[in-house]
Amino acid sequence: MNYQLYLKQLLEATIKNNASDLHISEGHPPVMRISRKLTFLTKENPLTAEDAQGISFALMSEEQINDFVKEKEIDFSYNFEGRARFRVNIFYQMGTVSAALRLVPERIRSLEELRMPVRLHQFCEYTQGFVLVVGPSSHGKSTTLAAMIDEINHTRAAHILTIEDPIEYVFKDDKSMINQRELHLDTLSFAKALKSTFREDPDVIMVGEMRDNETMATAITAAETGHLVFATLHTNSAGQTIHRIVDNFQGDQQSQIRAQLASSLVGIISQRLVPAIGGGVVPACEIMFNTPAISNLIRDNKIYEIPLVIETSSEAGMVSLNRSLSELVRKGIVDIENAVKYSNNPRELRKLI
Repeated sequence: MNYQLYLKQLLEATIKNNASDLHISEGHPPVMRISRKLTFLTKENPLTAEDAQGISFALMSEEQINDFVKEKEIDFSYNFEGRARFRVNIFYQMGTVSAALRLVPERIRSLEELRMPVRLHQFCEYTQGFVLVVGPSSHGKSTTLAAMIDEINHTRAAHILTIEDPIEYVFKDDKSMINQRELHLDTLSFAKALKSTFREDPDVIMVGEMRDNETMATAITAAETGHLVFATLHTNSAGQTIHRIVDNFQGDQQSQIRAQLASSLVGIISQRLVPAIGGGVVPACEIMFNTPAISNLIRDNKIYEIPLVIETSSEAGMVSLNRSLSELVRKGIVDIENAVKYSNNPRELRKLI
């Protein structure tokens, strides 16, 4: 098999079918994820271990192959003939090589095109503070962040600095100047790159993912010292996000982190991509702004009261996830079964509907 040619055919098919992911693994044909559902390419032959390795190695340089063999897994971005980018993870399973590729569209879509709530534009207007986009894996956090960063790029002159693993969306300078740093290629760690930003004169900083308390502490400090900081976390709600950040620190540090969050946090967007009636997916969002009431709850460690404040603060632009889901059902965009499946509180959602 000509692995380079076969890889090209698979990537072209992924783009043509508007699939979000492509999976390569021994024992079955290539698999695509289309509208959140796995689709086996049954017209293709099942891949042997040699096939899976050959296709995976066709994605990598010699240096990357050496790193992969040594570390047993690798993350990187792959530019496909200037037509599309893929976020790639290659790994071993049962002693054989497998690959997962996430398609990153070449064009960055706007918040309107993504069908995101209009309130998200407000987060792009701040000049200082901490904005978090959270949610489960593969639910569009990076795409939402890219749309918000690109809106800033088109609306004001700012130095935007991103730290990513790997770089997904490539921004084109408009009114802003944008520098994008990739983990392992341009920097050794998120924390080290974040500390360096204090000497790089950024106005806006985007952290692809906060993985440790050093990165979290530095991101919060950057937000306190005059920067607008965007970051992501794999959490399910605004309240859980604050818990996750605070719990990353030792007991004697937690009150300080809560105080810093209470003063520097702008807001949290928690999103899900829910299957829509008729195909495709649509976002459902919980939106929390850091009002004085929210700030006091964070400072006083009464985070468990945050959901109630979100539910009763629609005049401040806040929306609960259940409220967002029920609105999608009311408009006939999502069916009740799928809405309930993606809710954090199905019983409450059924009452709302």
